Amino acid sequence: MSGKERQCNTRKVVIVGAGDVGASFAYALLQSGTAESIVLIDSRHELADGQALDLADGLSFVPTTIVRAGSPDDYADAAVIVITAGAKQKPGESRLNLLTRNAHIVGQIVDEITARISQAIVVVTSNPVDVLTYAALKRTGWPRNRIIGSGTVLDSARFRHLLSAHCGVDVRNVHAYILGEHGDSEVPVWSMTNLAGMSMDDYCPACHKCGDWSQERNRIVTEVRDTANHIIDAKGSTCYAIGLALVRIVGAVLRNEHSVLTVSTLLDGEYGLKDVCLSVPCIVSQSGVERIIEGKLADEELRALNASASIIQERLVELTTSSE
Repeated sequence: MSGKERQCNTRKVVIVGAGDVGASFAYALLQSGTAESIVLIDSRHELADGQALDLADGLSFVPTTIVRAGSPDDYADAAVIVITAGAKQKPGESRLNLLTRNAHIVGQIVDEITARISQAIVVVTSNPVDVLTYAALKRTGWPRNRIIGSGTVLDSARFRHLLSAHCGVDVRNVHAYILGEHGDSEVPVWSMTNLAGMSMDDYCPACHKCGDWSQERNRIVTEVRDTANHIIDAKGSTCYAIGLALVRIVGAVLRNEHSVLTVSTLLDGEYGLKDVCLSVPCIVSQSGVERIIEGKLADEELRALNASASIIQERLVELTTSSE
């Protein structure tokens, strides 16, 4: 079989990076039963091997799955490749230095993926995710649907959880999205937020739960933005919730769900933005980002989204300049 004819294993997931995020994702994916085969790859081969062995010890308690450590050759027939590898910021290290180091790491990984003529959907979760998703996409030259970032899928989940807790409504009946950068400039989109089919503007007068909704609204937005920092201060890193978010994204691909998820993807005129990766509502299926949903935003939300895109583009310029 020639390289161009090589077919992927329809339920094989390769995880690149066996640290906290990669291992937490592998653990959650194993329990979900979504994947038929989970392969862990890490530059520290003994770490990948140890994580795989630890997970394999629990195979009698979960749906039938193959779990093992692997090598870049496993990219060739993977259905989904999830990149969690990345360096942590060193004391005194600038954000630009960290960005440059992680761009180098992700660049090496995507070079190995393309060398195997992989047909996989690639999900980037290494930070800064929007910049690294763009860098990976440009390096491969692939169509934009095949490389996506985890984006604000987790931020949107936090948003829904906080709204659910405040309003006393099951989180499954709360629809809300965070768009833009996975970072401080992220944009809560109240114009797309609804509970039980009612917009927040209609729901709040009918609820009577809080006296000053504007104050609560500001508190929720601040908590969504700052939660990750609180977790990092308390325990050093975030890993469990992003692991579950990755299961959601990968599940949408493997099961061809056509789910609406706020993954980071390359925009080409949508929302008036071009040549930047950021999070917007997307239909995610076996082809990756099948379609971008271009909803109507309030004027202030559109301005905030443009400002968020500008911040990401500034970092891309920094990265390009530092590489020259």
